Amino acid sequence: MLRVVPAVLFIWMGLFGLAGEVAAQGAMNRVYELRTYTTHPDRLDELIQRFEDHTIRLFEKHGMESVGYFVPQDEPASENTLIYVLAHRNREEAMANWTAFSQDPEWQAVRAASESDGPIVEEVVRVFMDPTAFSGLR
Repeated sequence: MLRVVPAVLFIWMGLFGLAGEVAAQGAMNRVYELRTYTTHPDRLDELIQRFEDHTIRLFEKHGMESVGYFVPQDEPASENTLIYVLAHRNREEAMANWTAFSQDPEWQAVRAASESDGPIVEEVVRVFMDPTAFSGLR
């Protein structure tokens, strides 16, 4: 299985360019969730389409704030990896948000339809993060 930890860290560091904007939105004491999805071969475009058409809107519906979505530039990760960051008020709320999202009948229908030819995602890596004092994201 492909692990993209170095690429993830590099991308995450690049997010700090958004620090002023996020801080202005009331980022006080929030928790950030970094998620890396590795798809089955030739399924990345389908995953991206599902996010564009449905998932991001459903995240918002369930209280999850999208910070950014990324595809690595370098192969092989560029062929099968989606990385994104969400923000939540706290970790407990994050868990409640995910529970509500996963139980949403619309999400269940979208997922079932998009996976009629089999699962899209092979692996999910999730990391909850607290911003450092010098990041500007507190």
